[in-house]
Amino acid sequence: MQKETQCLHAGYEPKNGEPRALPICQSTTFKYDSTKHIGDLFDLTAAGHFYSRLSNPTVDAVEQKIAALEGGVGALCTSSGQAASFTALATILKAGDHFVSAAAIYGGTVNLFAVTLKRFGIECTFVDADAPAEEIQKAFRPNTKAVFGETLANPALAVCDIEKLAKLAHANGVPLIIDNTFPTPILCRPIEFGADVVVHSTTKYMDGHALCVGGVVVDSGNFDWTNGKFPEFTEPDESYHGIVYSRAFGKAAYIVKARVQMMRDLGMTPAANSAFLLNVGLETLAVRMPQYCRNAQKVAEFLSAHPKIESISYPGLSGDKYHALAKKYLPNGCAGVMSVVVKGGREGAAKFLDSLRLATQCVHVADIRTCALHPASSTHRQLTDAQLAAAGIPQGLVRISVGLENADDVIADLAQALEK
Repeated sequence: MQKETQCLHAGYEPKNGEPRALPICQSTTFKYDSTKHIGDLFDLTAAGHFYSRLSNPTVDAVEQKIAALEGGVGALCTSSGQAASFTALATILKAGDHFVSAAAIYGGTVNLFAVTLKRFGIECTFVDADAPAEEIQKAFRPNTKAVFGETLANPALAVCDIEKLAKLAHANGVPLIIDNTFPTPILCRPIEFGADVVVHSTTKYMDGHALCVGGVVVDSGNFDWTNGKFPEFTEPDESYHGIVYSRAFGKAAYIVKARVQMMRDLGMTPAANSAFLLNVGLETLAVRMPQYCRNAQKVAEFLSAHPKIESISYPGLSGDKYHALAKKYLPNGCAGVMSVVVKGGREGAAKFLDSLRLATQCVHVADIRTCALHPASSTHRQLTDAQLAAAGIPQGLVRISVGLENADDVIADLAQALEK
């Protein structure tokens, strides 16, 4: 099936007389007729749902849809995008391990990597993902276990050279994890460029309506977990009576381990109703994404010529430093988010934002409605000036997420705000 069809049909196929729309299975538990069957479920030797912390029919349908859209062997929905990023790494990292990450990523992810994971004994080295491969290679250590990047960085709008990072990661025997939140699989499928694991904050474009927080981890099924660097996949897991993930689950070893260990123990579980709402958004994803791109391109062209805009970052513009990479990885559009630096620094940015009428000033992005935010004083507030600079966030930077309104109305609102 093509992406447009997958958005509507993948994951749930109603049988004769069953609901046409994905039903909400609002139940924590499920009935079985024998102790043996339940025992087999706990031993991971039988398929089925027995407790909604681990799996639920509604959530399962959405996981299958997202896995199909990304081209993976399986997916695991989580309660938030942050939970997805944490799960993706915690499935393979332990105290004493190290990983490499692009510096230009979402501020909340920077805090997760630099503060919280550090408390767990896991160290991260941030690198300039635009640097030559041989320079990035210097960040790798014997205990390095993963590489992380964002297809489109939030809010720097840097385009990740996925193939370059994939080659580096694989040369060092580790997987590449890519956050594909902004492009979604409609605009880019990182697995096709060598990514091994893909994560999303489904709160953004996948949901689209700003209705529910969520995340997802997608397993490509392509990484060789038996290469000697990941004994947790090749040695018995005593918490499941000695099961060996690589032997029992083959290409799906990673995503099964993420579910039966991380979700079992940490419980970042999405509610069935949240999965239902996410599915409503997914059904129109292939229709919405091209329109976001068209609107944003028009808005970006207007802003790029405005005298009160110091600079603009939107890879769809021919003069953008990432335009060439965008043509490779995002040939059908660069989503609806852009970053502009308003003249006047932090004060100028605040005056501009406070003058908006149609666009909403809120802590959100990738919505059906246009919204704007000053990252340095909100989403990236905890970052130091040095970290802000490394993430490509000047004091006057404003993140604009162009919605699905008429583009001319959005431009008129931005114009009047800039005049003030």
